[in-house]
Amino acid sequence: MERTLLLVDDEENITSALLRLLRGDGYRILRANSGEAGLELLAQNEVGVIISDQRMPGMTGVEFLGRVRELYPDTVRVVLSGYTELSSVTDAINRGAVYKFLTKPWEDDLLRANVEEAFQRYELKMENVRLARELHLANAELLRINHELERRVAEKTGEVMRNLNILQVSQEVLEHLPVAVIGIGDDGVIAIANRAAHRLFSQQGTQALLGETAGDVIPPELLACMAGAECERQRPYLLDDGRQASCWCCKMGAFSLSKGFVLVIDVGI
Repeated sequence: MERTLLLVDDEENITSALLRLLRGDGYRILRANSGEAGLELLAQNEVGVIISDQRMPGMTGVEFLGRVRELYPDTVRVVLSGYTELSSVTDAINRGAVYKFLTKPWEDDLLRANVEEAFQRYELKMENVRLARELHLANAELLRINHELERRVAEKTGEVMRNLNILQVSQEVLEHLPVAVIGIGDDGVIAIANRAAHRLFSQQGTQALLGETAGDVIPPELLACMAGAECERQRPYLLDDGRQASCWCCKMGAFSLSKGFVLVIDVGI
């Protein structure tokens, strides 16, 4: 960051002396011979530190720095004047319009040290402003991300609830079908079984079908129909109680990612 210093004094010999003293410290130095001229330079340049004389025609240093505080509050403002004007500067110092009061004649090393300190103060303020801006942007981005997450969670929750309702409706339809329906996974384990299936194969309701190995609870001749070309053909089947039934099956995966078979047995009315 370039350090820009503005010197304001109606006496050119004063600003020239300050220029000779401070130009070796690497500052970009602007000069104005009045408060009005100083405001014009401030409108065109980013200035970190201002050193202004107090006793100037038209606008005193305190009046000038008071205007600067309103327009450019981050600048560090210094009054350079005689001891006799200290009382007129004190109120400005108390109000914050002036950061420091330096006296004429000045001690070179002390003045240089004060200018260096003033720039450090300005740069610290600018760093705080930058960090505050970044924090504000980060908080705004975090808020946006949180809102987006909330929206996505709401969408997913709604999707899950819709799918759950669909599953509940599907399960209720399945339970009311007048045929036995059994879903068997690729691993041979029963994943779906409605009430009609339980009545046929669960030993008078004492054995749950879900999670059981199909070969343990379903007759082999029924399971055999799932093999090869016989799978989707309707076939007659004689129940243990002598009733005639029909059975057929279909392979899963045509309309979903499911794998395995669905076995349907119709025992009639």
